[in-house]
Amino acid sequence: MKKNILIGVGVVFILFVVWVVYGLFIATPVSPPTTTAYSEGGLEITIDYSQPSKKGRLIFGEEADDALQPYGKYWRLGANAATEITFNKDVTFGGKPVKAGTYSMYAVPGANAFKVTLNSETNIFFGVAEPDHELDVVTVDAPVQKTPSVVETFTIDVVTTKSGATINYSWDQTLFTVPVALQ
Repeated sequence: MKKNILIGVGVVFILFVVWVVYGLFIATPVSPPTTTAYSEGGLEITIDYSQPSKKGRLIFGEEADDALQPYGKYWRLGANAATEITFNKDVTFGGKPVKAGTYSMYAVPGANAFKVTLNSETNIFFGVAEPDHELDVVTVDAPVQKTPSVVETFTIDVVTTKSGATINYSWDQTLFTVPVALQ
């Protein structure tokens, strides 16, 4: 009897391990990982993140309205693992100085602005839990703009400006930006 129970538990455990390995490493993710790379005028920026889709949901708004990303709550700027950004040189991020290197990047949504933060803790497998705020390097306010059309899949892109570059974050009908320039 004990032997049959142990065999049953062993089979369940093996199936669980196979399911986890398949889900993490083999199956196509619902929110696929992507990289945004920028190189212009000696400034190089690389952003690694995952792209969730709207799928008819309310994305940003009040928690009482069942918003996917409620105002005032931590958001890893994507899905799956924490979003990471790398600068090849010292920059200003939203007008504040940041040393060259790699940072995790997250935001706190708001109706009129998002607080975008760079944090020195990197290689975070899942970004669900809030980061150690004592490791925050810089936080900037990024004003919200409403877009005329819906952006189905969360997108981060970097565009050239006169003074450097602007990182654009867009999803649903929300766009917020952070300027970046060489120091």
